[in-house]
Amino acid sequence: MTNRRFHGWAASIAVLALLVAACSSGSSQSTKKTGAKAHEGVSVNVLTFTGPQIAEPLQRRAPEFQRLTGAKIKVVTVPFSDLYDKILTDMATKTNSYDAFVFDPQWMGDFVPPGFLEDIGGRVQGSQSLKWNDIAPFFRDFSASYQGHTYTIPVDGDFQMVYYRSDLLKKDGLQPPATWDDYLSIAQRYNGRDLNADGKPDYGSCIAKKRSAQSYWMFWAIAGSFLQTQGTGQGSFFDIGTMKLNLDVGDTRGLFTSGRCALSMDWGDIGTLAIDPKTSTVQDKVGSVILPGSRRVLDRATGQLVDCSATTCPHAVDGVNHAPFAAFGGWSGAINAAAKKDVKDAAFDFLAYMSAPAESNIDVTLGKTGFNPYRVSQFDNVDLWVKAGMSEGAAKNYLGAIRDSLQSPNMILDLRVPKSADYEGVALDTGLAQFLAGELNVDQTMQQIEAAWEKLTNDQGRDKQKQAYAASLNVQR
Repeated sequence: MTNRRFHGWAASIAVLALLVAACSSGSSQSTKKTGAKAHEGVSVNVLTFTGPQIAEPLQRRAPEFQRLTGAKIKVVTVPFSDLYDKILTDMATKTNSYDAFVFDPQWMGDFVPPGFLEDIGGRVQGSQSLKWNDIAPFFRDFSASYQGHTYTIPVDGDFQMVYYRSDLLKKDGLQPPATWDDYLSIAQRYNGRDLNADGKPDYGSCIAKKRSAQSYWMFWAIAGSFLQTQGTGQGSFFDIGTMKLNLDVGDTRGLFTSGRCALSMDWGDIGTLAIDPKTSTVQDKVGSVILPGSRRVLDRATGQLVDCSATTCPHAVDGVNHAPFAAFGGWSGAINAAAKKDVKDAAFDFLAYMSAPAESNIDVTLGKTGFNPYRVSQFDNVDLWVKAGMSEGAAKNYLGAIRDSLQSPNMILDLRVPKSADYEGVALDTGLAQFLAGELNVDQTMQQIEAAWEKLTNDQGRDKQKQAYAASLNVQR
């Protein structure tokens, strides 16, 4: 597989009473003020990703929240590659320039143990507008929680899926890819053909691979079905007993929605971007499916690939081991524990406002937000998606692919241990980028990544990392 053959492919997601409820935390004393808006005169600095995704809905809704509550919300943005370090440095140095964050919940392994983030368990349970129990259990128990305590409010739900041009596959009598071999076969069939009738050759597959731009999750999504077979608790990143390694998105989205790709892999964003008449030429021509799997998987005892069987792949479907990847886990909002009480109150109410059904049910259907469904009601109410521009069939297909991933007993949880950003965003990302640039061969890439991960594990303490990893895999869904 080369870059010439597959673009982006790399080797082996009202009325006054309603307004008052939408802004009330249910437990914040500040909301009980009378004669004035609940957070009059309070300013909250929120740090997040440059976007436009993720930042866009925060920036768009901040003025309305200020009108309702008096709180001034300032949204500060930095590139994704800088976000982790910016948050950690600000809190660790006690600079505390930021009062709240919308970030990757995997980073809680570094932010919670030092006491940097506010425990909001009591607040979420007391908030009537947030409707905490409507958030799907996985996102409540994993994206929002760390070691039994709640630190974030989900505003997004992320799973990697494969998208395909349903019109092309239907015309040629092809089924959506069930395995990665199927994916490659379909990509080969369409690569170099004109897929959008503009007279130019297009691509069989479009997958993000840019360094420092979240591409490493794409690589792991492919590897996952080979690495994890025994269920979520087995884990795909490390051997749980030894902590030994098992071995730019925006561009590919634009290529797919402009009709130039037969296949792509992404979070839930393409599903909603594809229905935007201003930018998409593939409206009602897109299908989505759970990540393809493999008929051969890693035998961890021997280090060899073996055929799927009832023993090696107990969760296989038609002989194929699927391992849908909950990459990233969904953007989530957290509060700086060092902020003043009135600022914490306002920050919580703003995050709850962003996540509440009245607001989030709209935002998850808009491709520009980068927010994907994470509430039970968002999966059950097809009308939300039809109103946004999807056909009923497309909506059921899109939501079904996410639901299949969410309910899989072999779902892969993203890495959540101290220094997870260095394991994935530095060591893994750097090695893969060097491989794609031709600077390293396969063996050199594997050795470099393994050596970097081993050093991180030893520096942090192998037993400490092993305990953190084991704890992160014990999640109820």
